[in-house]
Amino acid sequence: MRIGIVGASGYTGAELMRLCADHPGLDVAVATGETQAGRPVADLYPSLAGAYGNLKYTPFEPSDCDGLDLIFLGLPHGAAAEAAVAVRGTVGHIVDLSADFRLHDPRLYPTWYGTEHPHPELLDDFVFGLPELFRDDLAGAELIASPGCYVTTAVLALAPLLEAGVIEPTGIIVDAVSGVSGAGRSLKENTAFCAVDEDFAAYGLLDHRHTPEIEQALADHVGEEVEVLFTPHLAPMNRGILATCYGRAIGQVTGDALFALLDESYADEPFVVVTDDPPHTKATLGSNTAHVTARVDDRTGWVVAIGALDNLVKGASGQAIQNANLALGLDETMGLPLAGLWP
Repeated sequence: MRIGIVGASGYTGAELMRLCADHPGLDVAVATGETQAGRPVADLYPSLAGAYGNLKYTPFEPSDCDGLDLIFLGLPHGAAAEAAVAVRGTVGHIVDLSADFRLHDPRLYPTWYGTEHPHPELLDDFVFGLPELFRDDLAGAELIASPGCYVTTAVLALAPLLEAGVIEPTGIIVDAVSGVSGAGRSLKENTAFCAVDEDFAAYGLLDHRHTPEIEQALADHVGEEVEVLFTPHLAPMNRGILATCYGRAIGQVTGDALFALLDESYADEPFVVVTDDPPHTKATLGSNTAHVTARVDDRTGWVVAIGALDNLVKGASGQAIQNANLALGLDETMGLPLAGLWP
């Protein structure tokens, strides 16, 4: 399959190129990067030199994508929507890694993203790309909105508990931590080395834009309204997401029952590991695998669900390829690493 990566010079784009280099069914025919146009891929990312020795970034020209089997959009919010409109109908499938088409309700975009959606008429055409919950919708889908790293981690940890009715659907707390690569490649004052090193801080208090995405994904899965208080944190590490989620227990819940529930929910999922021990972000490094666990505190009546994953793989580019595999009729696991890197 001939594919294109629009926005290939960012971290998610580079991760897409890394994973596609070992994918037996995908051939990168187009790699665009507006700010890096004309620059060799290997110059910006020496790690990719062995796979893309002479390839150079090009400006985005919709006509260059004509006839491709699939394109990934690794563009900033807003820009991805315009690119999707420009190439729809000329390519087989589109997998968007931005948030431009993740929310069903266009009225949410001004509230959470500060601007009206440029193409609200397309929102219903995109499928939400979390395979573990919505696999049937993704098979052969033309348009896929791949969810973000925070959302994927929290939803995978919470969905089985809500589906089984062991926690209340309102008053859920998601306390999550991300590595700095989640902020992107562009230099920002708050993500420079001297700002991040030896520091740990919360941000996006009460109004982080991934809040409605977490609520929507869980609500679509369980068929009822879900309310979440989400607080993200930035940690001085390159990669990784750790989400600690709290929900009020309904009735008598035991720890053994929680483990059995997670085991049953993810027994056939190749990219979810249910672990007795608290998940570590480093255990997921470089893999497309999420690790989840859960506990119940009899003293307070709270259930604690924890998820960890690599924010650039299962939280972004790996999941996008998992979605692409489903859309293209390939084996879902093709080209995706199950095992992480250690040390």
